[in-house]
Amino acid sequence: MRKLWTIMLMAVVTACSAGGEVSPTASVSAQAAPGEPKDVATNLSVPWGIAFLPGGDALVTERDTARLLRVSPAGDVRELATIEGVRPDGEGGLMGVAVRGDQVFLYYTAEQDNRIVRYRLTGDTLAEPRVIVRGIPKGGIHNGGRLAFGPDGHLYATTGEVGDGELAQQRDSLGGKILRMTPDGAPAPGNPFGTLVYSYGHRNVQGLAWDPSGRLYASEFGANAYDEINLIRAGANYGWPEVEGRGDDPRFVNPILTWTTAEASPSGMVYADGSLWVGALRGERLWQVPLGQDGSAGRPVAHLTDRYGRLRAVATAPDGTLWVGTSNKDGRGSPRQGDDRILSLTP
Repeated sequence: MRKLWTIMLMAVVTACSAGGEVSPTASVSAQAAPGEPKDVATNLSVPWGIAFLPGGDALVTERDTARLLRVSPAGDVRELATIEGVRPDGEGGLMGVAVRGDQVFLYYTAEQDNRIVRYRLTGDTLAEPRVIVRGIPKGGIHNGGRLAFGPDGHLYATTGEVGDGELAQQRDSLGGKILRMTPDGAPAPGNPFGTLVYSYGHRNVQGLAWDPSGRLYASEFGANAYDEINLIRAGANYGWPEVEGRGDDPRFVNPILTWTTAEASPSGMVYADGSLWVGALRGERLWQVPLGQDGSAGRPVAHLTDRYGRLRAVATAPDGTLWVGTSNKDGRGSPRQGDDRILSLTP
């Protein structure tokens, strides 16, 4: 089955340049679809981020409650902590989570700013909080929030422009950027401007993923017309607010893929088995985006359309399955019995 699925995916990959647009109109046969989802955990409240511990359990953040949960593959859910200092507001709250050994990194909205804080996890005890980045702009909308370690060992963070588009073009602002740093919060060696800023001109990046070649991709909310997936280059300008979608302006990098905003509002994203897997909020589906060997995007395929509502968190478990979190209690969805939930499925 896996061989057949791979062959069929190759058939839908379309060669397109790094500035191309692809219309999300392809369908997929039953043989090519991922496995049937099953519930891992239910009755959660806006699970925003998922990161796996070395032993296989996951840490899950809840945006509005500020709870950090430990979820086992068998579905055991334990509250590790309610994170002190979190001030949920609109789209802000307890958001991204990343793990490195016994260190846990959280991105959250505080009283005056968004910030990144490092903790030490011993058993089920979260201790030794240290703010490693402060002063990220906060707002009722567009707070970014994704955290992930790249294959280079550095920590990446996404930030939003909090509704002030001009911040995205200001290289001395932390708003509307992808940041790259050491685990201590210092600018990573080789950053293009000698600061935390890795790329700029972003509206509200919600997902980060790397392919086996080390290429970085980001999913980004558009405004009224186009949501995007971008192939990220150090120091590049992705155009917001001057451009939404493809602009063909030599000052800016075009996305490799766009959707209409009704089809996506792309959030969490991972790479698995030759594709990017992207949770869609407004689009209420899981998008599969096949990638070419050159990093180009093939024709996207929709899964789980209208079955589980708004999908936000997406992570790859140590056993290769995808964990996908719903976001139906975020004020914009319609909660169903058991929501919010984390699903597991085989890609």
